[in-house]
Amino acid sequence: MEIFVCIKQVPGTTEVEVDEKTGVLKREGIDSKMNPYDLFALESALRIKEDKGGEVTVLSMGPPQASEIIKESYMMGADRGALFSDRKFAGADVLATAYTLSQGIKKLGSPDLIICGKMTTDGDTAQVGPEMAEFLKIPHVANVKKIMEIKKDSVVVEMDMPYTIEVVEVNLPCLITVDKDIYQPRLPSFKKKIATKDREIPFYGLADLEDNNEKKYGLNGSPTQVKRVFPPEANSDHEIWKGSGDELGEKLFGKLKELKFI
Repeated sequence: MEIFVCIKQVPGTTEVEVDEKTGVLKREGIDSKMNPYDLFALESALRIKEDKGGEVTVLSMGPPQASEIIKESYMMGADRGALFSDRKFAGADVLATAYTLSQGIKKLGSPDLIICGKMTTDGDTAQVGPEMAEFLKIPHVANVKKIMEIKKDSVVVEMDMPYTIEVVEVNLPCLITVDKDIYQPRLPSFKKKIATKDREIPFYGLADLEDNNEKKYGLNGSPTQVKRVFPPEANSDHEIWKGSGDELGEKLFGKLKELKFI
């Protein structure tokens, strides 16, 4: 079985500056990590590979330093990877991101199954996976909490809906997005790190894609326009009160009234 996993490098801290003109995170010079939800997606793919055989390919879109998470994937057991990196991809919203990744998948081959994390911690939209499936014209299932069975031509999964759990059988090829805790992600292996230290990570740009119309990528291809983005102001003001229960109750009531909470 040919399995593709989409992964993303996200900031490893909440203290990230934002370009207020473009609404884009300033990622240069900050600690980064693999998106936590993508670890669950990769673990799901590796377990299917161990059970059914096949190959796991990881792909990501981002700056050159995003190759570090592909190396991490190799250390966990992924067979090959690719990074789609081009300044013309920068500033993409969910639509442009999904289109770029769908074009990347077409560049790499025809997978039986595509697995994505539910969402990214720097965007929280949970839209990229389903939009990719629409661009690829394949069925998809979101919010998968359990992979029940892999058949020859289909996959059976449990889908976590707001008020129900639904069991869905979807034909291959298809795309699923998995929720956290579907499996416990494994740790990177030092043996695999040594074995894969020279494994190639090919880079692809806009010119390598089937559709290289730059109006469909990055800021040019993003219909969502950010009006204003700014980090929340930190407020560490505090007071320490002492007194009896009645006195503290009166003070608390007065403070809540002063702040217009009551």
